[in-house]
Amino acid sequence: MKAFWNMLTRYLSPYSKYIWGSVLMNILSAVFNIFSFTLIIPILQLLFNINDTVYEFIPWDSDLEFKEKAINNAYFYVTQFMQVHGAGLTLLYLCLFLIAMTVLKTSCYFGSTAVMVPIRTGIVRDMRVQIYRKILALPLGFFSQERKGDIIARMSGDVSEVESSITGSIDMLIKNPILIIFYMGTLFFFSWKLTLFVIVFAPLMLWLISALGRTLKRRSTEAQALWSDTMSQVEETLGGLRVIKAFLAERKMTGRFSAVTDAYRRKNTQVAVRQASAHPVSECLGTAMIAIVLWFGGTLILSDHPIIDAPTFIFYMVILYSVIQPIKDLAKAAYGIPKGLASMERIDKILAAENTIRETAGARKVDAFNEGISFKHVCFSYENGREVLHDINLDIRKGQTIAIVGASGGGKSTLVDLIPRFYDPSSGQITLDGIDIRDLKIDSLRALMGNVNQDPILFNDTIFNNIAFGVEGATQEAVEEAARIANAHDFIMEKEEGYQTNIGDRGVKLSGGQRQRISIARAILKNPPILILDEATAALDTESERIVQEALDRLMSNRTTIAIAHRLSTVKDADEIIVVDEGRIVERGRHEELLALDGYYKKLHDMQAL
Repeated sequence: MKAFWNMLTRYLSPYSKYIWGSVLMNILSAVFNIFSFTLIIPILQLLFNINDTVYEFIPWDSDLEFKEKAINNAYFYVTQFMQVHGAGLTLLYLCLFLIAMTVLKTSCYFGSTAVMVPIRTGIVRDMRVQIYRKILALPLGFFSQERKGDIIARMSGDVSEVESSITGSIDMLIKNPILIIFYMGTLFFFSWKLTLFVIVFAPLMLWLISALGRTLKRRSTEAQALWSDTMSQVEETLGGLRVIKAFLAERKMTGRFSAVTDAYRRKNTQVAVRQASAHPVSECLGTAMIAIVLWFGGTLILSDHPIIDAPTFIFYMVILYSVIQPIKDLAKAAYGIPKGLASMERIDKILAAENTIRETAGARKVDAFNEGISFKHVCFSYENGREVLHDINLDIRKGQTIAIVGASGGGKSTLVDLIPRFYDPSSGQITLDGIDIRDLKIDSLRALMGNVNQDPILFNDTIFNNIAFGVEGATQEAVEEAARIANAHDFIMEKEEGYQTNIGDRGVKLSGGQRQRISIARAILKNPPILILDEATAALDTESERIVQEALDRLMSNRTTIAIAHRLSTVKDADEIIVVDEGRIVERGRHEELLALDGYYKKLHDMQAL
């Protein structure tokens, strides 16, 4: 339960006013419920003419016990009213009063439930927002080790499970203890001896309920892990439909999906069956308790010196039975909470993930790029220990165009990703204008840079919003000017809705060259002093490459450009070409100089010429 209370303290504090409202409503509901049940006693006495006692009013300041004074005076007022108005009218008024108490009770019950709705919806919203913010804050390295489908499953299925299992139990945990306290207090008020006998069986009931729920959390964790596998399978299928169809792999993928969904079904069945046992188990235990108390109380009434009369005993049994329902609800919560905590543990794996990209205390804000970027003995390894970059020394002067070439997997993209601190080097130092980039504010560092990637990353939104992405208050004129420079304005205006055209998921409604020009227009609008190009034309046909290259030439003018390239023809005019092989800089210089060396670059050039 410690994990459950920790979860509540994390998310309930903004909703404390609703909690107190629920407590008040539940207290009133319990009080009105007890009053309505108390009317059973005089109603039964009137119906069956059981009580012939003549009651005299006892002053409230007398020395008698409050219980004795309260019961006596209540009967006194009832008998007085009956003597004046008759038994029939008295019975009618008692029944009307019973209805009024019931209306008040149900109204308070509704209020206590309604006031919990903002808590349930609010906690789920806060949780999803917190996860989303954490996803945005985590470094790229985290997502290279996690499956997207698993993260989606945690944000959807696990959060929904927390909503149904835990936040749904909060109402029970507020309402039921209040009802149990008030009902047990009433039972003690009318017969403490009989109530002590009842309490003997309560620990046994709670122990059995907890014993049945011990394995639920573990099985729920396993079920949610299988749900993540299911979502990952769906995400991979949607992303790879073209390959699946091309290789006639529909049957194979269906088999994989069926296997994981069957495993999820089996595990979920075990959890559901165990959870479904909560009601019958508590029902049996509750009925057993009622039967035992009925036998014990009946023997007391039938004895020569009964401690309780028959109508009061019936009222006692009604209240006792009313205690059973809150206990059943607590049993349901005892089953639901472990299931929700299993999902909460999976959510916390994201929330508790360490962000290794941190700002140092007193990090400086940088507003301009004045001199250059320097790599000094930089090495980088992933968490598995495999070294990707080794002893990189590189100076990039302001206004230069630096090209990075080499075979795939040689570390080119990783080298460039170190500059905006998508990763931090394992050793060595990267400086901007002589300042270690780890001593700069991350937002201001990245604000100096614009990225154009091989696979343009666009959003399911309008063309205007994709170009203006990341630029606050961008005007229509500024967006159009950026599109013109990127050779994108003409094809945009051919669209029926122009700049307000929705481009679909990842820009699926546009061609590859059009998507890339939108990406370039976005970089132009940001107008960064440092430009990073990662294979910006590698995936394009010849005509699209020519158009995009023209846009890139405009974008690169008067900027510091770092370009990763496979096609050497696109970077032959660079100020310096850096040749990277297996994480090391093996050659560097201008195009003609590298050809003259007759080394690795010359070999790459000759292979592309062939």
